[in-house]
Amino acid sequence: MWASATAIPLSSAQRHALNVLVCAPSTPQGVALRATIILLAAEGVANSSIASQLRVSRPTVLLWRSRFGEGGADALQKIGKGRGRKPIIPGSKLERIINDTLHVKPNDATHWSTRMMAKRHGVSHMVVQRVWEAHHLKPHLVRTFKLSNDKRFIEKLEDVVGLYLSPPEHALLFCIDEKSQIQALDRTQPSLPLKQGRAGTMTHDYKRNGTTTLFAALDVLKGVVIGECMPRHRHQEFLKFLRKIDDTAEKDKDIHCIVDNYGTHKHPNVQAWLLKHPRFHFHFIPTSSSWLNLVERWFMEITHKRIRRGVFHSVGQLIQAIEDYIAHNNANPKPFVWTKKADEIIEKVNRCKAILNTLH
Repeated sequence: MWASATAIPLSSAQRHALNVLVCAPSTPQGVALRATIILLAAEGVANSSIASQLRVSRPTVLLWRSRFGEGGADALQKIGKGRGRKPIIPGSKLERIINDTLHVKPNDATHWSTRMMAKRHGVSHMVVQRVWEAHHLKPHLVRTFKLSNDKRFIEKLEDVVGLYLSPPEHALLFCIDEKSQIQALDRTQPSLPLKQGRAGTMTHDYKRNGTTTLFAALDVLKGVVIGECMPRHRHQEFLKFLRKIDDTAEKDKDIHCIVDNYGTHKHPNVQAWLLKHPRFHFHFIPTSSSWLNLVERWFMEITHKRIRRGVFHSVGQLIQAIEDYIAHNNANPKPFVWTKKADEIIEKVNRCKAILNTLH
């Protein structure tokens, strides 16, 4: 009979790590087996008994006892050089798949699919999928962008970002914009509710019951929103909304407003009103830079959470839903926090411009 082996001493942290490896469903079976060997060895079980219990050879038990002694639990998860599953495809073909994905377009499509790429290189589509996942390639996705051509881009950017990062003292900071043409859409048939095993449904077609425009002013520091729905978005409605902000905001504080370059914001009547109300200060974002106005982020929230999947039989119902959402937001406001510095944004924009200049 084999002599009893010396029990492996384990700290509480090591024992916990090994138990996690054994119990976690994502742990490879080979790693779980090695962790089990060490746990049994820590209890003083003889090597031959461990081998018999786990149906492995005694040298295997000795090997992983030794590996654990040298490198701890991490050593149990390492695969030795030359061991493990061999690559399915050679490295040269892997490089060609990546190169074609990045630099070549198919003759009959705008982008590659896994099956098109697999046919081109004589592999299965699952191989292509694994290659793309490993290298974070997503040919089926595209994101839109536009670089601003505003001649005063840097000046305006630094002004607005400076307000976000260092708001003026004893003043209010509002991001103001309009969300126009919000449609009161009604479905042509009743929707089916969500149930186990089936998603909620709604018809693909709809009935239009009119539109409204939401004027919104986001208090950057508090996250509170001043909002009002109006049938149009001319300078007359914008002036009406400015008067509402003037009536609502604290009277003893200046008001700094971040706005875009929409014509109504620069209308002569608006400029005349601002001269009569000197506590209002307008800060214009660069053209084609709506991402710089934080109220756009709030517009995305209300669109996703309240408008996009809503069913509205009239404009009145739509307006009521918007007002309810604003009230809910203001009852527990959560401000958006701007973190990017102007220099970081300018550096990124310059990189994009340099890349575009090399492509065209």
